[in-house]
Order: sequence, then C-alpha cells, then structure tokens
Amino acid sequence: MKMLLLGALLGLLIAFPPLLALVVVVVAAVLSKPVLLAFGLGLAARNHLPRLGRRTR
Repeated sequence: MKMLLLGALLGLLIAFPPLLALVVVVVAAVLSKPVLLAFGLGLAARNHLPRLGRRTR
C-alpha cells in the first residue's frame, strides 16, 4: 500500500512539475510543527511496539 501511494505521488510529480513546490511547502510546514511531527512519529511507531496481554501489578 505504501508503495502504491509513493508511486501515485511520483506519477503526479512527473505529470505536474509545479506540484513539487507544493509538496516541499507541505513537508516544511509539517516539520516546523514539533507537535505534528511527534504525533506522526507516534503513529508510525505504534505498530512496532509489543502489546501486553495483561496488566502487571
């Protein structure tokens, strides 16, 4: 799924070169907000964390 999204983005960038500037602006805006960056990293890391079966006391 990730590769399909990446391929679609690259296809759009090849078809419409001015979109590259828009993508750069959006990425810079997201990286300038530490809260959004931390939230995105948390979402990405959630899948790799082990799940606990029961609560420990």
